[in-house]
Amino acid sequence: MKRRTLLQAVGSAALVPGFALAQDKYPSKAITWICPYAAGGNADIRSRQVAKVMSSLLGQPIIIDNKAGAGGNIGTEAIARGKPDGYTLGMGNLAPLSVNHALFKKLNFDPFNDLTPIMLIEKGPLILMVRNDSPYKTLKDLVAAAKANPGKIIYASGGIGGSHHLSGSLFEHAVGVDMIHAPYKSGSAAATDLMGGQVDFMFEQMYAAMPSIKAGKMRALGITSKTRSPLLPDLATMVEQGFPTVEVLNWQGLVGPKNMPADLVKLLNTVGNKALQDADLRQKIISQGNDVGGGTPEAFAALIKAEAPRWGKVVRDAKIEPE
Repeated sequence: MKRRTLLQAVGSAALVPGFALAQDKYPSKAITWICPYAAGGNADIRSRQVAKVMSSLLGQPIIIDNKAGAGGNIGTEAIARGKPDGYTLGMGNLAPLSVNHALFKKLNFDPFNDLTPIMLIEKGPLILMVRNDSPYKTLKDLVAAAKANPGKIIYASGGIGGSHHLSGSLFEHAVGVDMIHAPYKSGSAAATDLMGGQVDFMFEQMYAAMPSIKAGKMRALGITSKTRSPLLPDLATMVEQGFPTVEVLNWQGLVGPKNMPADLVKLLNTVGNKALQDADLRQKIISQGNDVGGGTPEAFAALIKAEAPRWGKVVRDAKIEPE
């Protein structure tokens, strides 16, 4: 090996005590990181931010490959079909890993057996928001209006089966009154129509909601985390306001194909955890109201499996079907 490659290999291997000698050359070339969503969205942006730090630690480029479509299924299938050699990795998200098994009649991958969970990257709540000139000043106002006008209150989402929609469905069932779901092609398109008065409310990712809330264009009525956010300390949780089932954290993490060697998973987990200690990366995650992830592959796998039956029940109870 060339001296540069040798130094990279030694540096990577040193992160994990006892890393197998046969794999000491990893990584010896660029790594592909598949993002199952389009460029410019949160999954894409976070993929690039984390990959940049991990690339520096590993000494090799990490190339982001966006494979969007089918609610994240296309990109997630591409990750699952990759070779388990550490050169195909990707972002694993809530919907394709814990929701779509119930939403779609057929998946071309098994989210529980065809992927290797490596590390949770972040978890973040959603905010129930209305436009600033909405007649609904509080959550009680919105609930009262829904009960007085069954089947007329409209909530928007960034698409069927996503966290916007699932949060709205949970709320609809918690209130016990039919509401109209208006799915859009993206969260930003939904928020635009909310601001324009075409719909009544939506659950938005906190990172996307904050700019409009701070600018006085949107009013926040509740947050889906178990505890209040330090970024909006006066905003009561949905739990506090009498809706304990409307607790939602959108999450994403690093995954790879099945059958990855244990030492390789351990290496990537260690590098990923170290990347999440980077001050600039942590600030980017926390400033959006999200919790920094990290932890073991086993903990991430447990989260995926714990979320799957919960969201499966929501999909079945609400009779949600894909577009």
